Amino acid sequence: MKNVMLYPMEQRVAVHTQARVLDALLAEELNVLMACGGHGLCATCHVWVDAGMEELTPLTEREKRTLGWVTGANVRSRLACQVKVLGDGVVVSVPEGMYVESTQNLEKLIGQRAMVNVLHPIDGRVLIQKGKIITRSRIMELASIDFDMAQLRAKIAKG
Repeated sequence: MKNVMLYPMEQRVAVHTQARVLDALLAEELNVLMACGGHGLCATCHVWVDAGMEELTPLTEREKRTLGWVTGANVRSRLACQVKVLGDGVVVSVPEGMYVESTQNLEKLIGQRAMVNVLHPIDGRVLIQKGKIITRSRIMELASIDFDMAQLRAKIAKG
């Protein structure tokens, strides 16, 4: 068993060697959207590796392509669904926010302040900032999210 430390939750999770970082997130019952079903095609499992990068499997070509258009990605970025744990000492930070898969997810929150940043599922950009009021007009502006998710699902179905 290998240990992975998760921030900002400050949780230490034991995982098997070769387990995905995603498995550590799911073990802590974190609500990971996995919009692409764990195929490395979206931003919903994007994490930053704060320590132990050498204890992880190398970047795959698919992961490099996807991270190339993920907002906020940097040299510490990985996709939790693609990276496997090889040794101890891995520390990852999860972006704070809620990924939205459909504007319908937000409709019940109209008139409320966003408790966390609302993030785009494909590229991870902030759609609604924490503390801002969620309005019907803003949701209408975000209608492209539904289309983006339909395109992603079609891409996955094609293989």
